[in-house]
Amino acid sequence: MQKPVKKPQNPCFSSGPCAKRPGWSLDSLKNTSLGRSHRAGPLKKKLERLIEQHREILKIPADYKIGIVPASDTGAVEMAMWSMFGARGVDVFAWESFSKDWLKDITKELKLADVRTFEAAYGALPDMSQYNGENDCVFVWNGTTSGVRVPNADWIPADREGITLCDATSAVFGYDMPWDKLDVTTWSWQKVLGSEAAHGMIVLSPRAVARLESYVPDRPLPKIFRMTKGGKLIDGIFKGATINTPSMLAVEDCLDALDWVQRIGGVDETIARANRNLDVIENWVAKTSWVEFLPQNPAARSRTSICLKISDPWFNKTIAEDAQADFIKTHIVKPLDAEGAAYDIAAYRDAPAGLRIWGGATVEAADLEILTNWLDWAYASAKQSISQEKAA
Repeated sequence: MQKPVKKPQNPCFSSGPCAKRPGWSLDSLKNTSLGRSHRAGPLKKKLERLIEQHREILKIPADYKIGIVPASDTGAVEMAMWSMFGARGVDVFAWESFSKDWLKDITKELKLADVRTFEAAYGALPDMSQYNGENDCVFVWNGTTSGVRVPNADWIPADREGITLCDATSAVFGYDMPWDKLDVTTWSWQKVLGSEAAHGMIVLSPRAVARLESYVPDRPLPKIFRMTKGGKLIDGIFKGATINTPSMLAVEDCLDALDWVQRIGGVDETIARANRNLDVIENWVAKTSWVEFLPQNPAARSRTSICLKISDPWFNKTIAEDAQADFIKTHIVKPLDAEGAAYDIAAYRDAPAGLRIWGGATVEAADLEILTNWLDWAYASAKQSISQEKAA
């Protein structure tokens, strides 16, 4: 197969940090106030604006609290678990790397006794209907490392007694989030917004606030996990008075990304862009004999972190299973990187051998169209090369 001539304008298809918004440049950060305290009036106003812009764009209810917290989405999830879990039983749904990490935290680090576990292999979902609302619950909305997402929140009872903790880091801005079903929701700026990493967002429903103010965990909490003082929510965290010092450079970049979302039509348009990107890959997979989606159920197929596997019988017959990940990296990922056609598209290190292509809103569908030609070229070239070696 002849090497394609045209290359994506932006070959950044990493699933985190993700591609910057179309048209982004360092000039976008020229209004940054560096070297000043984040407690100073003008800078605190920027932090407040970032919170309220999220509320407006994502249609987060007025009585929900929104905070900027340390350590990206991971920090946000862990501060919620350490601060809130233990008041009642916990149902954990795990089907990919990060949800398995939360399961490990709950059972091995927090060592909670009353835990029900519902697991599934990569490419599948556990039975979410097993959640009955009596317990707390933790789950990811979009499995970034498996390309599998929950189709909806119908399985969460409106009259639940427990609180739901949703790790939504590659879902927010890519899906219409059902806030009434989510008590704690977390994400980071580096995913669908394409902004900078290291900062997390946490959204608390009134029910989650009530839990924080009524439950005192029997474990020490690091300072960066503490959301209450004297039995009351530290309200300043949710008005821009961050727990620790944020990067105002990253804050300016996030504000730029939020402004872009509003210019293009808000969250409805970011969802539409992600859907168009998934359409490109679905159309290509439908006519391509060597590749399939990792998710088994189309209704659970992620539109942001798109995970694929090689289904060609030749590949599975010729390349030993324990060598398949190295084959993909050596013969597909590295050549495309060297050509400047695609960066960082290997499957997550703990996932089955395959490809992972980010399809969030900052990626252009036209670039994905071009990428599919390069994928076909890389696989055809690798297959021909290996076949010739074996024949010789």
